[in-house]
This record gives sequence, structure tokens and C-alpha cells, in this order.
Amino acid sequence: MILVSDTSVLIDLERCGFLETIFALPHEFAVPDVLYHRELKGEWGERLVGLGLRVEEISSEGVKQALRYRSERQALSLADSFALALAKQREWLLLTGDSQLRELADGENVECHGVLWLLDLMEEAGIPGIRLLHDGLEVLAGHPRCRLPRREITIRLERYREIIRRP
Repeated sequence: MILVSDTSVLIDLERCGFLETIFALPHEFAVPDVLYHRELKGEWGERLVGLGLRVEEISSEGVKQALRYRSERQALSLADSFALALAKQREWLLLTGDSQLRELADGENVECHGVLWLLDLMEEAGIPGIRLLHDGLEVLAGHPRCRLPRREITIRLERYREIIRRP
């Protein structure tokens, strides 16, 4: 499965220390070239590409679609609009934490998930381990710019603690 990410998901993964870990999952990660050049280009972007991030060009039809998304939802960044257009065009899954982008993706029948879903995938795969998942999620939850739903964070942290306590 190929997962198209917006920048916020990559930032959250970096904050909780799972950026390298996520590339160990049996999935490929991609961003549209517009997003890469506007928001990731430089040392961090090169590091992501080195880990396996794919930078994908979008067709002229996809560009039109992205611009339409942007005009429909002016609160969306151009990069986010291109991420949705890439996911829609290629029938890939979209990763975002942006509620406006999720709503638009839903209306476009594009499957969409976020960081907590990725943590669930890591938990199922047994990487990087429950203790590290717990600690990373706590770090992310404590960040002043964390926008993840507190209830969902609490559910996972309690589950992780329960697993850690087992003999």
C-alpha cells in the first residue's frame, strides 16, 4: 500500500521519534513534488528521501484537481491540495491530521488516516516496541502544537501501559 502524507504527519512522527521507524512498515510513503519543494526541500527532505520517501509528480489533470480543491477550501494549503489530488488520482491512501483535508478527502472517497492510525500499525507490527510507542506518544501528546484527539491518545496510552505491565 502506498500512503500519501501531508507535512503535519511527518512533523508529528519526527516529534515522537518515529520517523525512521515508520519506514520499516511494509508500506511505501509518498508526497507530491509540490509539497516536497515547498515544505520539505533541504536537509530534512533529503533525509526523508534517504529513508524511502517517494516524491511523485502529478499529472496535469491532477494539478487541475488540486487547484479546484484549493479554490473550494481556501483554508487548505496548496501542498495539502496536491497531496489529496495525488492520493485521489493514484487511488492511494492519504495521511493527514488536518480536519478540513480529511473532510474533503471523505467527500472525494479517498481513504484517509492520521498519526494514531500509523501508531496502531506499528503496534500491530511490533515495531518499535510498546515501551517506545508509549514514550513517543507521551512526548507527542505533551507538545504544545499537538492537535491529536486527547481521548484517542488516552486510550492508546492506557493500552500500552497495560501491555507493559503484563508479566
